[in-house]
Amino acid sequence: MARSPARPKAQLSPARQGLIAPSRPRDPRIDAFRGLALMMILIDHMPGNPWEEITVRNIGFSDAAEAFFIMSGIAAGIAYSPGIARWLAGESRLWDGMAPMWRRSWTLYVVQIVLSVIAIGLFSWSAGVFYRSAFREMHNLAAIYDNTGGALIGLPILGYQIGYVNILPSYIVLLIAAPFLLIAGVRAPWLTLAGSVALWFVAGAMRWNIPIYPGNGGWFLNPLTWQLIFTIGLLIGIRHRRDERLVPYSKTLFALTLGFLIFAFAWRHVPELGAIMNHKMAQLGGLGAPGNIVSHNKTMLALPRLLHILALAYVLSCLPFVTRICAHRYAAPLRLMGGHGLLVFGLGTILALVGQILMIVEPRVTWLPWVLPVIGVLICYIAARVADSARSAKPAAKAKVPAPQ
Repeated sequence: MARSPARPKAQLSPARQGLIAPSRPRDPRIDAFRGLALMMILIDHMPGNPWEEITVRNIGFSDAAEAFFIMSGIAAGIAYSPGIARWLAGESRLWDGMAPMWRRSWTLYVVQIVLSVIAIGLFSWSAGVFYRSAFREMHNLAAIYDNTGGALIGLPILGYQIGYVNILPSYIVLLIAAPFLLIAGVRAPWLTLAGSVALWFVAGAMRWNIPIYPGNGGWFLNPLTWQLIFTIGLLIGIRHRRDERLVPYSKTLFALTLGFLIFAFAWRHVPELGAIMNHKMAQLGGLGAPGNIVSHNKTMLALPRLLHILALAYVLSCLPFVTRICAHRYAAPLRLMGGHGLLVFGLGTILALVGQILMIVEPRVTWLPWVLPVIGVLICYIAARVADSARSAKPAAKAKVPAPQ
């Protein structure tokens, strides 16, 4: 009996189509923009330096944190969606698709704990060496002295967060949730997006957040609201894996988003317009509009911040010359740092805290604010080069090992 012809693999499962494919050339925009976001985070985390004036937060409402989250979501969607697609197609275990994300989340957790301990040590050491007791009270550090037991409990459960070392906790939580978001995103992307928007709206309006411990209040970057920008990044990554766009190019939409970016810039820099718009938002708040709609609250990822980063991402994604710029050899340092994002983020966090201390201790040294951010970026670039060389050397070393007899 003749065998029936095999079904094309593309027909095995709609979820499989386009996601499980040979590796494509890495999109230079992802690493370049992630590297740029990390560089801006380092600069912005040294308050008072002149380089702050040219970071993304000065052109609108969002800042490098939103850029970092959406780029991380895109990268996660590209990297991890094939594993989930294989499970949905019945070709592997669910754990095989989930495990890489949870292992990455554990790595981030370890880095968060290490960075927190280093921050406590840096400011405690500086308080003694420079005779500045205020260093023990900055960035929520007072809790480690006033409520040591509570702080030592809060540190490992991510409830005790130190200022400028409080970005990773939300990312850790979202990466734990990423397998389920990817399953939903592959099967029903628009329903997933609708659910994410609904959670963002309700959590922001009701001010739901994960509580900090010890103390009162919630996490600085609320995972219940910031999940939206991460989810959008995941959905973009899934579509990118298929060589598709999540939101197709449209001249009308491009004009509207570009117009919004210009309007946001004017809102920030034209005092008269800013006063009018802020007053109107306050009036809407007085009439009962939710706070996450009529404010610029970063913790809740307020609507102006959300719309700004989405408009910026859409406009940049529609400009072909952006891809060429990101692929240019002059952008190689950004791509390199973006490709070693966790290393650059961790090292940049430490260097930014050191820069803060030095600028506080030596306020009259006017060149420090100019030089320290530049030195920090250069150190991060050198570290990324060393890490990249080490990564490249590993396969070569393995190749030289003789096979067992």
